[in-house]
Amino acid sequence: MLATAARRLAKHPLLILTALGLSGLMLACSGGGGGSSSSGEAASAPTPPANSVAAPPAAGASVAATLQVSDALASPPFNTPRSLQVPPGFAIRVWARVAGARFMALAPNGDVLVSVPSEGKIVLLRERTGDVPQMADFATGLHNPHDMVFHTIADQTYLYVAESNRVSRSVYRNGDMQRGNSEVVVDGLPDDSTPELRGRYGHQLKNIALGPDHKLYVSIASTCNACVEDTTSDPVRGAIYQYSADGKERRLFATGIRNAEGLDFIPGTNTLWMTVNGRDEIRVPQDVDVDGDGSSDLGKIIDRYVDEHPAEMLTAVRDGGKYGWPFCDQTLNASMSDLGAIADFEFNRDGASFNCADVTRASKGIRAHAAPLGFSFLQGSNVPASYRKGAAVALHGCWNCTSLRAGYKVVFFPFDDAGNAGAELDLVTGFVTDPDARALWGRPVDVIADTRGNLLISDDFAGAVYQLYPSP
Repeated sequence: MLATAARRLAKHPLLILTALGLSGLMLACSGGGGGSSSSGEAASAPTPPANSVAAPPAAGASVAATLQVSDALASPPFNTPRSLQVPPGFAIRVWARVAGARFMALAPNGDVLVSVPSEGKIVLLRERTGDVPQMADFATGLHNPHDMVFHTIADQTYLYVAESNRVSRSVYRNGDMQRGNSEVVVDGLPDDSTPELRGRYGHQLKNIALGPDHKLYVSIASTCNACVEDTTSDPVRGAIYQYSADGKERRLFATGIRNAEGLDFIPGTNTLWMTVNGRDEIRVPQDVDVDGDGSSDLGKIIDRYVDEHPAEMLTAVRDGGKYGWPFCDQTLNASMSDLGAIADFEFNRDGASFNCADVTRASKGIRAHAAPLGFSFLQGSNVPASYRKGAAVALHGCWNCTSLRAGYKVVFFPFDDAGNAGAELDLVTGFVTDPDARALWGRPVDVIADTRGNLLISDDFAGAVYQLYPSP
């Protein structure tokens, strides 16, 4: 039996949203969302008929939608009416409340797991007809749990969990309400408990993916904003490692990656993709006048430059790829249409440390400091056909820019048949109410498709999981 290629998504039949299907969905959603029964059985979806009609292009967020909130979930920030921009034909609701919600994983039976690193636990959410989801602690006593992946090997389904210092796996059986006995497959990963780091680790949460060839990929992010010592450590930090599914056969897969948050495979392929958060406080690397005072700003930290550099990344991960950090910074041009690599002023001023011409160019650039975190490929999911060939990405938002003008939204990248990403398209916006005053009420972290063709969006700021769903 082939393993699932997506990092969170069990295979389900594709859903064609007919008028009958939509009306059934709306009935199920009327009281907080219908779904799998309390017994944990999988929610079924109809098998689509053969259809040669091409889906229309995906539409962006252009409709103001009142955020629907049931009385049971209406504590702050939802005690005040909220509105979000969504694509035509969609509505959005608060589906569940999970304080500190980070990454999510869709179980084969339709349950949703949500990691809460701050509390060392994983929460299980199970849909109930006419009610808010059932919520239970699936696993507790963990060390900063973050990413989770369901993966099947020889008819045995495992749940892999990435903690900040290790990766473990446990056997999963449909309907499990608690995690079974686990085995550690990768141990001793660096985090703030590593003695030589003395409690200092800027990006200690770990992300993982498993490919159809049963290889395990682990992102070990940087301890710092930008530093050289991470490039010579063991294991190398700011890197992705590959292991066998049982945690053996470690090898360095890609480097120069400051903080890879999301990892996912294009379904049906061996092509791994990642989202990457670029560095902060970048110094002007060229002899130019950025602030307009008539003098050169070479080597200076200028807000206007920092706010727009370097680019964040959504990119394929090449075996042996070198993505530049901390020696070269990938930057977008003025039209945000093309990427280039520039030598970092602090660590590669004369270009002697690394030839930036050798940087593995990112597939797509995202506006600086948008903070792309979790993302999911939607191929093989039940989302409406227009969105079924591409990736949905959660942008957590810029915390230290002069204005909250980057991120704080969910976006979509259409993909062509060759696996190339198209232009970025907004899916959900409106979490920021006044960018200049730094006023906001939500920060998306992760986005996954559920079994019924909805998108679930976690938010660690509001402590919520939203459901973006088709609405006639």
